[in-house]
Amino acid sequence: QVQLAESGGGLVQAGGSLRLSCAASGRSFSSCAMGWFRQAPGKEREFVAAIRSGGSTYYADSVKGRFTISRDNAKKTVYLQMNSLEPDDTAVYYCAATYGGWGTAPGVYPYWGQGTQVVVSS
Repeated sequence: QVQLAESGGGLVQAGGSLRLSCAASGRSFSSCAMGWFRQAPGKEREFVAAIRSGGSTYYADSVKGRFTISRDNAKKTVYLQMNSLEPDDTAVYYCAATYGGWGTAPGVYPYWGQGTQVVVSS
């Protein structure tokens, strides 16, 4: 079992930056693949980025070059550094965890945080 808690969301102007954090509790965080997803009003939850237990990273095309996912296993925390933010990045951002591989589909991840709101103003 893994419990996840996101933080770091807020209101930022277009072009600005935010860093989201996801603190995990529970067993074997270092064995988890971690993902960030987001959901805008009226839209489906979509993949943003993932990092595997070995450190390999993956990004949605829409954020590649602007967002960076990283993890600190000693702190049981995964981060999402978001630069050059755009109004289309406005959404609730969720972190998710899985012990069973990784993927870009939400269904791959059985453990989810409550989400943190990001609003990017134009």
